[in-house]
Formats: sequence, structure tokens, C-alpha cells
Amino acid sequence: MISADNKIRISGFIIICVLSVSCKKEVSVRVPSVVTTTVSQILYFTATSGGTVVDDGGLMVNRGICWNTVTIPTIDNSTTSDGTGNGDFSSSMDGLKPGTKYYVRAYASNSAGIEYGNEISFTTHLTGVTFNASLIYGTLTDIEGKLYNTIPIGSQIWMAENLKTGKFNDGTSIPVVTGYADWTNLVTPALCWFNNNDSVYENIYGACYNWFAVSSGKLCPAGWHIPSDSEWQTLVDFLGGDQIAGSKLKEAGTNNWVFSNKDATNQSGFTGLPAGLRETSYGLFQSQGSFGNWWSGTEVSEGPYGAAWVRSIHGDTTVVTRSQILKKDGFSVRCLKN
Repeated sequence: MISADNKIRISGFIIICVLSVSCKKEVSVRVPSVVTTTVSQILYFTATSGGTVVDDGGLMVNRGICWNTVTIPTIDNSTTSDGTGNGDFSSSMDGLKPGTKYYVRAYASNSAGIEYGNEISFTTHLTGVTFNASLIYGTLTDIEGKLYNTIPIGSQIWMAENLKTGKFNDGTSIPVVTGYADWTNLVTPALCWFNNNDSVYENIYGACYNWFAVSSGKLCPAGWHIPSDSEWQTLVDFLGGDQIAGSKLKEAGTNNWVFSNKDATNQSGFTGLPAGLRETSYGLFQSQGSFGNWWSGTEVSEGPYGAAWVRSIHGDTTVVTRSQILKKDGFSVRCLKN
């Protein structure tokens, strides 16, 4: 016969075992669940995707995306790491090749394993510029022998491409500044190539110049000049005004634009491209694929820390904007015939 004390001990042991099993069930984990986000902002070398971690599996989860040129990419291929936890995350893919088809999946992993989201395919854009085939373009050569298309618009004749010269028209070289801090400290003429990559961006987007190069009076080829703010307004007014002229200035299609650009006709032949900019504060490159920005020759406020007028267009609107921009920023340049 079992004594009363032993009965208590056995009962306690059974309770402990039951609780132990129950606790183990409560802390059991599972692999996470994740969904891949639609690919957007596709350009030559970059694209954006991401995902949503629907269920972290009860443990801390690591997340990101993976991609490859063959189907069913895994974390053994190109990947990003985009934080932890449930919810949405965004990822940037870079180092892509132009005109190439890729496959991408989101992933999420915890101590129970790894799970992949649905696969999405996309194709990067081909490098190049689409001019208006119904118009007749002229040509212009700069001091370095670089060739540009030109186009008559109303009473004016414009360059139909962004300036890409590395020399002033007197033969003096314009310093190419790559360092981020170096760019922010400049109060003298300089240029740069977007992402410091002239081999890719020079022939498409041209150079970004600070206003000190623009205001030198020597940037454009002989017989041409930087358009003043009022000369920009003449162009905009001829094309119907600030609210609608953007559609007539922009390159048609989305090969260079990351947004819909559905309104673009390039009716004028100007062939405006979203070359982006280089900003003053940190010397960072921004907005390539989204904005086209061009200096005017008109100063707003004097001194190296002052501003000048800039005209801009965007892929999602017909509007041409007019803004006061710090002279230390880097923007595109179009020249106007004298």
C-alpha cells in the first residue's frame, strides 16, 4: 500500500510532468511566413522590392530578399538583410545588369528554419535615350568633341541633351569631385557624374555641375549660353505654361523614368531626362529616375551660400516647377543658342 506522503509526492510529480509538457507545447515554434512585394522603381542597375512577414513563427525573425537570373532564388544568391520582426519591409537591389531578367523572393528565417515568399520576375531597363522620331534635330559639338542633338522650340534653339563637357570653352579643365565631404565644402566650379560612374551615366544623363561652374560664363560651347530664368519661362510659356509644359518636355516612356510618366509626349523634342541631383548637405546622389533638374543662369541671392533658380520636371506630373536652390548643389545643364 502507498503511504499518504508518497501519494502526495507522486501526484506532485505527475502535475509537474503535465505542466512541463503543457509549457513545451506553448513555446513550440514554427517557420515564419512571408510574402514578396511587387518590384518597382526598375532602372538599369537597380530595382526595389521587399516583403511582408505575416507570421514570425513565435521567435525573432530575420528578413530580406534574394534574387538571381535563374528561377527560385535563395539566400545563396544575391541577398539583402532588412531587419527583424513582423510587418512590411523594403529592399533595394543594386549591381544589376541592364536589359536582364531577374527573379526575386522575400525570405524570413528564425531558429525553426527559413521560408520564402512568392517569386516575382522583372527585367531591368536598357540604357539609352528615346528622342522624338517625328522631329528633325540639329547637332552641336563641344570643345572636347562631344556631340549633342539640338532642337528648335518656338523662337529658341535648345540642346536636346544634357551637357557633359569636362572643360570650359577656353580649354580649362573643370574639376571632377567624387568625395562626398569634398563636394559639400566646394565654393568653386566642379562637376560630377551620378554615383561617380561616368562610364554609365555620362552619355545618357550628362554631368551634374554646381552653380559656380554655371556662373563662370564659360561652360557652354561658343555661341551658346546658360539660359536665364526668363528664357526658361519663354520655353515653358510657348509649351502652354507651368501646369502642362512638363509633358511636352519629358522623354516619352518609362525606360529612364521610374514612375508612370503616362502624360509624356516629348512633343517639343527637348527630351528631358530624370538625371537626379547631388545635394549640398552630405554630397549624396539622389532622385535619379524621378526628377530632371536644370540650372538657370539667374542668381536669387549673392555669395557662395546663396541660391539660383532651377527648373524641374517629374515623372508623375505635367508640371514644370521653379525653385530657389543652393549654389553648392549639383544639377544638369542645357545650353541655349545665342
